[in-house]
Amino acid sequence: MSFRITIIAGARPNFMKIAPIIHAIDAAKSKGERLDYRLVHTGQHYDKNMSGSFFEQLNIPEPHVNLECSGGTQAEQTAAILIHFERELLANPADLVLVVGDVTSTMACALVAQKLHIKVAHVEGGIRSHDWSMPEEINRLVTDSITDYFFTTSELANSNLLKEGKAEDQIFYVGNTMIDTLLKQRANFKQPSIWSQLDLRPKEYIVMTLHRPANVDEESQLKAMIDEIIHHTRELPLIFPVHPRTAKILERLEITHPRLHTIAPLGYLEFNYLVEKARAVITDSGGITEEASILNVPCMTMRDNTERPETISLGTNELVGTDPKSIKPYLEKLFAGEWKQTKTIPLWDGKTAQRIVSHILKLIAN
Repeated sequence: MSFRITIIAGARPNFMKIAPIIHAIDAAKSKGERLDYRLVHTGQHYDKNMSGSFFEQLNIPEPHVNLECSGGTQAEQTAAILIHFERELLANPADLVLVVGDVTSTMACALVAQKLHIKVAHVEGGIRSHDWSMPEEINRLVTDSITDYFFTTSELANSNLLKEGKAEDQIFYVGNTMIDTLLKQRANFKQPSIWSQLDLRPKEYIVMTLHRPANVDEESQLKAMIDEIIHHTRELPLIFPVHPRTAKILERLEITHPRLHTIAPLGYLEFNYLVEKARAVITDSGGITEEASILNVPCMTMRDNTERPETISLGTNELVGTDPKSIKPYLEKLFAGEWKQTKTIPLWDGKTAQRIVSHILKLIAN
């Protein structure tokens, strides 16, 4: 009988993290390893871009099941995932539940698994922002408090887990599966329609993404931030893929400018095509700071903290903060040609998923 792994994904970034793990499991199976998986999409985030073509782009099969737990408050969504995933796991038992990242599904599915006495592995375990106002930080802390095995992205994550009382034999320093996907798909990046529509040129535009409540929910904060960015980006077009909720706020604020181009969210290959060729990225997304660093694109993070400090110490990321006035010196540094270059980030080499599956096989053997 095969060792059964249930893999959880709740939001689009999760699929980028699990795609290489699925490929590594398939590779192990082709060599005769008794390993199998069931892919569960909790449906936490509805994403119209996540159609068949999305899974085709990442070369992974459609999920075996979609629990369709979208909408509602944090508590309502957590409750829905708990109920639906318990039914799923009772109907399709597993030997290991593998969760990734820090979304609500990560925490809820880990909880269900442990209460059904099924071991839990957390990919990206141990990262910390130390900011309890972030729902993701609560998800990380709760998940890691009940996780059996941790697959970590950095030495700092290992250190965090050891300080929290985890044993060394629970922690496996493997690298970053998001980078596995990025490096594998880099040759397939796809020019979005906005490229020709605006006649964009490499290194002659800036990509923006803002989605965190601290930046977009307070209208005066969002307006001040965008005004500062516009004021200090010279003649460069600003390409801003906008979440529908943020788009409504922008519409109310009547923020318009000839250089500010708000567009619908892009597919993975299209978005990273823009990032790779951008002069810089201004964002509040942790995942984008990782991708920008590996692509060696200057990155400014509009947050007061980060759970990915290696993107600052070894990558192209700088922590700007949430005060709109703080971005000016960073943009001046960019235009002066003084931005730092990415150094090698240990184990962010495209082979993380292979290491994860190798460790799982050793755990099975033991």
